[in-house]
Amino acid sequence: MIDVAQQINSVRRQVGSRTIEPGEARTVVLIQTYSAAVDDVWDAVTNQERIPRWFSPVSGELKLGGRYQVEGNAGGTVERCDPPKSFAATWEFNGQTSWIEVRLAPDGDERTRLELEHIALVTDDGLAFWDLYGPGAVGLGWDLALIGLTLHLTSGGEQVDPKAVEAWTVSDEGKDFISSASEKWRDANVESGFASAEGAQAAADRTTAFYTGTEAPAEG
Repeated sequence: MIDVAQQINSVRRQVGSRTIEPGEARTVVLIQTYSAAVDDVWDAVTNQERIPRWFSPVSGELKLGGRYQVEGNAGGTVERCDPPKSFAATWEFNGQTSWIEVRLAPDGDERTRLELEHIALVTDDGLAFWDLYGPGAVGLGWDLALIGLTLHLTSGGEQVDPKAVEAWTVSDEGKDFISSASEKWRDANVESGFASAEGAQAAADRTTAFYTGTEAPAEG
C-alpha cells in the first residue's frame, strides 16, 4: 500500500517543550513535505468534504470559534485560523484537553511542508503517562494519519479505502511500519533529554506492543 521505508524517512519527528497560556507543555511534532501546492494541501486538511477521503469524518463547524468532532476520536474548538498557512484547535479526548497546530509553508515549486504539532500540558498524570509510553503514544497515531494524507495527495486526491488501511495496519508490513516509527520516537525522546536511553526504549516497547496488539516485553 505504501513504501514503509520511504514514509518513515519522509517524516521528521521532534519532541520538545514550550510555554502556552495555561502553562508549561511538552510537544510532539511531525514534519513532512508533499509534492502539492499549499492551497491543495490546505484544502485537504480543512475541507470537511475532503477530509474523510484520507482521515475520519469530521462533523461540526471548521471555522474560527467553531466546535468540531472527529468520528470515533477527539473533538474541540478551532482557536486560530490563518488560511492557507495555519490553524490551531483544542484536542479534547477522554476528559483531557491538549492542542494541535498545523502549519503549511511552500518548499520549492509546487511543494508544501506540513508541520503538525500536538501540545500537552505538563501535569503529574501526563508525566506518568509519558514515562510509561513516551511520545510515540501520540506520535504513532499521527504517523498513521499522515499515511492516509500521503496516499490521498499522491493519488491526485482520490479516496483512501479505510478498510484497506485498517487491514494493512494489522499486516506484517503495517506492524513493521509501527515498529520503525516507534523507534524514531524513541530516538526523539532521548534527544529531547526527557528520557534516558533505557527509559525511552522501555516506553517505545510498550507503545509498539499497544499499537500492534502484541505483548510488551516483561520487565526484569
